Amino acid sequence: MSAKRGVTLRSQWLGKQLRELREAAGLTLKEAGDFLQRDASTISRLEAGIYPARPGDVEALLGLYGISHERQRDGLVRLSREAWQNGWWDAYAGDVGHGIVDNAWLESRAKQIRSFDALVIPGLLQTRDYMDAVMRAADWRSSEEQIARWIEFRLIRQQVLAASVPGLVVVLDEAVLRRTVGGREVMRAQLGRLTETAKQSHVEIRVLPQASGAHASPDGAFKIYELPEPYPAIAYVSSPAGVIYVEAEEAERLMLKFDAICRDSLGSEESLDLIVAVAEELG
Repeated sequence: MSAKRGVTLRSQWLGKQLRELREAAGLTLKEAGDFLQRDASTISRLEAGIYPARPGDVEALLGLYGISHERQRDGLVRLSREAWQNGWWDAYAGDVGHGIVDNAWLESRAKQIRSFDALVIPGLLQTRDYMDAVMRAADWRSSEEQIARWIEFRLIRQQVLAASVPGLVVVLDEAVLRRTVGGREVMRAQLGRLTETAKQSHVEIRVLPQASGAHASPDGAFKIYELPEPYPAIAYVSSPAGVIYVEAEEAERLMLKFDAICRDSLGSEESLDLIVAVAEELG
């Protein structure tokens, strides 16, 4: 199955930085276009991420904009290559949408992932039976073939945890543990997966107890991806209307929320004790 290329976080991100550099250099779209022997509308599409800039064009524009810092140049050229190269995740773009494809790309690049989950176990930690139950409940009109593709995509994503990078810090609302998704047997196996995964040195799982009361994210779950230079931290929020990615001040605001939630949560050992206790209650 071939992927349909569309607007991705990678191309939007690259375009945004090229636009900011052009504006800082005091150049118009027409002037940048004339330099590349393109029209202004083409440069506008590149900056909007509708059409990702090719590495050669990026290098040329960086020269025009007076960017000589080697790390900055290399980072943007590398991002351009990644915008054009198809990773394994791009083959699923027609099944899961570009927002989720971007999520897989971020997971593959992140140094650390911080995740607060208020309704379900995060996808990277789900068992196959648990994710099947979640997907069928959320998309009850989908075909067996479509659900199978979603499960396949998520299982491949989980392979990122086989390495020591990225580090993963997860805070689960206690309600997530007590919602019996897929039945008692499925949920018991899922809680067992959590305790086993938490034994990995680069994974930390904590529980926000119900007794802690109101917390810093009453609007729900979110994730923060800490990326290597020159990329900024990116925060991811999933909603019924689609996926939202934010950076800069909005990402920093969610980092502060995550820190506050961590302060209210149980420590790692206490959290695992609670997870084991809930599993035992399931029989």
